[in-house]
Amino acid sequence: MVWLAGQLGLSLLILVQLNWFSIILGASSMGLVVTYPLFKRVTYFPQVILGLVFNWGALLGYAAVRGYVDPFTVIPLYIAGLCWTMVYDTIYAHQDKVDDALIGVKSTALKFGDRTPTILWELSTTMLFALGCSGYMAGLSWPFFAGLGGVGVHLAWQTFAVNLNDPADCYKKFKSNHYLGLLVFLSIVGGTFLAVDETMGDRKETQQTLKANLLRL
Repeated sequence: MVWLAGQLGLSLLILVQLNWFSIILGASSMGLVVTYPLFKRVTYFPQVILGLVFNWGALLGYAAVRGYVDPFTVIPLYIAGLCWTMVYDTIYAHQDKVDDALIGVKSTALKFGDRTPTILWELSTTMLFALGCSGYMAGLSWPFFAGLGGVGVHLAWQTFAVNLNDPADCYKKFKSNHYLGLLVFLSIVGGTFLAVDETMGDRKETQQTLKANLLRL
């Protein structure tokens, strides 16, 4: 409890240094943070809640810099992070699926069962599409999209090569995601470094068109 209190206190100290929009946005995540441990007892999809919590930083980071959230850029990024979390944490959950079934803890590993590789690839393709949309709307250039090719290869490898009945292999594939995260990061850096104003202008026009169409709905 002392360690938890210290972490929460430090987090609060960082949060109050930000703008008011970010403070409210950050505080609004506490409901998910506090209730996440309970979801393993009531639903087979605690990984969804974990993804919502883990990737709140996609919303908060943008808000901390800009003072607002651009939904056309940030929401796809948030969805991509959610899908990625479900991929790696489902693989991780397969390590403990036998014990979890015995003690009544639920997970996507138990829910998906033999369909896990197919569902993980569906989540992976959604992640790639959402990352592409976010990068496009953010004005990132070709290195970002080239990097997404490597991200796709890594996702396919861990999704279809993992032995879901071997805890050691599940852990190995789970840990490999830090390389995937590095690849996404380098893709963003490269795409930002080589971005050009003309490209960003074109994509701002696309945003305006999307907003206008949504308002008509």
